[in-house]
Amino acid sequence: MVDVDTPPRFSRLPEPLVGALREIARTQRLLVALDFDGTLAPEVDDPEMARALPEARAAVLRLLAMRSTRVALISGRALKSLERVADLPDNTLLVGSHGIEIRLDSPDVQLTLDATELEQVDALNSVLGEVADSLDQVWLEPKPAGFALHTRLATEQNSRMAHLVARREAIAEVAGITIREGKNVLDFSVRSTTKGEAIEHLRQYTNANSVFFAGDDVTDEDAFAALNPDDVGLKSGPGATLANFRVAGPIQVARALALLADLREGDVHEQ
Repeated sequence: MVDVDTPPRFSRLPEPLVGALREIARTQRLLVALDFDGTLAPEVDDPEMARALPEARAAVLRLLAMRSTRVALISGRALKSLERVADLPDNTLLVGSHGIEIRLDSPDVQLTLDATELEQVDALNSVLGEVADSLDQVWLEPKPAGFALHTRLATEQNSRMAHLVARREAIAEVAGITIREGKNVLDFSVRSTTKGEAIEHLRQYTNANSVFFAGDDVTDEDAFAALNPDDVGLKSGPGATLANFRVAGPIQVARALALLADLREGDVHEQ
């Protein structure tokens, strides 16, 4: 029996996006790469409480089960944090810390810091820790190659002060430091990698013919920039973007993934 009161999920997506999903669903080997926070999961005050929307998780699990289809999460989170909040099967490819940490089809994480980098991480811990301790509701999240300075709960004045002082002190203390600005967070790393590099690495690893990538933050623009004409980039939420499609937020991303799973499921079985 057809529920006439509930429109099909594709009717709530922009028609050009529906058409692009139809096309990419037909690709022989597909890589579905996804940011987590703000894309699969709504933004929350406590990052460890973030969870993917149920519809998004269900669509990801369906895609993970399909042949000739790989799913990857590419996040600014440290890999251990990403593993906890995502809670996905082991065949999910994971990229954490903006491409610094990678877990492919092995439990081993590819990351080794040399002695100089370890000293730089210690120096960052000292200067950024002082900034976080001096301002209310500013806190430091350790990462394998650096730290994230979170200001989501801070006042606007404290947030501005934290960003200004942290930038100045980190640049003075560590030569060649990489600083990325996201939503209410500054990410400091002693290594320079991007989500664009992660896309290229995963494209080669999976031998994908096409890539679907969805993201919401400034750091996701590197991934959008790495996409080819046969790929699909989906921006979640407002802001300038290189993505060729945009939706309002995680709810619409979930609908797009569910439709992609519908389309892919039918097409893969015909290949």
